[in-house]
Amino acid sequence: MPSKIYFASDYMEGAHPAILQRLLETNMEKTSGYGMDEYSASAKQKICQACQIPDADIFFLVGDTQTNATVISAMLRPWQGVIAPRTGHISVHEAGAIEAGGHKVLELDQHDGKITSQQVADCINAYAKDENREHMVMPGMVYISHPTEYGTLYSLEELTSLSSVCREVGIPLYMDGARLAYALACPDSDVTLPDIARLCDAFYIGGTKCGALFGEAVVFPKKGTVPHFFTFVKQKGALLAKGRIAGLQFDTLFTDDLYEKIGKNAIAAADRIREALLKKGYTLAFPSPTNQIFPVLEREKEAELSELIEFSFWENIDQDHVIVRIATSWATQEADVDRLLELMTDQL
Repeated sequence: MPSKIYFASDYMEGAHPAILQRLLETNMEKTSGYGMDEYSASAKQKICQACQIPDADIFFLVGDTQTNATVISAMLRPWQGVIAPRTGHISVHEAGAIEAGGHKVLELDQHDGKITSQQVADCINAYAKDENREHMVMPGMVYISHPTEYGTLYSLEELTSLSSVCREVGIPLYMDGARLAYALACPDSDVTLPDIARLCDAFYIGGTKCGALFGEAVVFPKKGTVPHFFTFVKQKGALLAKGRIAGLQFDTLFTDDLYEKIGKNAIAAADRIREALLKKGYTLAFPSPTNQIFPVLEREKEAELSELIEFSFWENIDQDHVIVRIATSWATQEADVDRLLELMTDQL
C-alpha cells in the first residue's frame, strides 16, 4: 500500500535546516535564561529593523493559542471582550481559551474570513447607545488574522480602515500572524511588515507554522503598550526558561530576509494545486490566494482520499458534501504535490 502523503497543516515538518544548524552549533553554550540572552536580543533588533519600529517591545512565546490568550488577556480590562470574526481562530479552534481567561469573544459575521471597519464601528456604536450597556460586555479590542482562517488576506486599504476605526474609539487592533510568512510571500498581498507595525497596536509573527520548531514573536510597536508584560507572561505559565531557543530561531528567520522568503515555496505549491483542481472541475469553497486550499468533496470521495491523503476536515456543507483543507508549507516537496494531484484527479 503506498505511503500516505501529508497536507493537513503547515507545521507537520520539523524546522528549516538553517535553524537546526544554528541550534546544533550553539547547543553547548551557556546563556542567560528567559529570553535575556544575546541571541534573543539580536532577534529583537532584526525584527525591529524589518518592521521599521526602532523602539518596540518584543517577546517570544511558544504557540499561537497561548500567545492569543496571553496578549488578549493582558490588553483587556476585566469587563471587556474582544471583537473577532465568527470564523476566527480564537472563536472556533482555541477550545474557549479566551473565555477561560475571563473574556468574551464578541463574534461578528464574516465574509471570506474577514470583518470590516463598518462592522466594528457598528458593534461599538451599538454598545455605546444601549441603555443597558453597564450590564453588558464592553468591546475592548479587535482581533483579526492575516491570513485568515480561510486563507484570505486583508488589503492595505481594509487594514488601514480597521486601524482608523480602532484608533478613533481608542481600542487596540491586534493581528494574529500565525501564518504571516505566507501572507508576506503572496503576490496578491499589498501589506508589508512595516504596514502592520504602523497600523496595529499589537501583532505576532508566527514561527511554528513558518519554519521554526516552535515559537511566536509578539510585537508591541509602541514601547510600554502593556506594562510588565514579561511578568504577565510568567504568570500565565508562558515564559520559556530556555528562552534562547526561541530567540535563536527568530534570529535565524530574520537573517538575510529568510522569513519573507520562506513562504514562497508554499505559495508556489498551493498555486499549482489550485490551478490543477480548478481545471479538473473541483469547486474551491473560499478565494484563498495563500497556502491553504479548500476543495469541496463528495463524502464518498473524501472517505476514499483520506485513506491516502491526510488533509483537514473543515466544514459540512450538506449530507453529501464537505469542505476539506489542503495546506502547503515552506517544506512542501514537488513529488508530494505530484502525488496529491494524481490521486485527486484520478477518475474525475
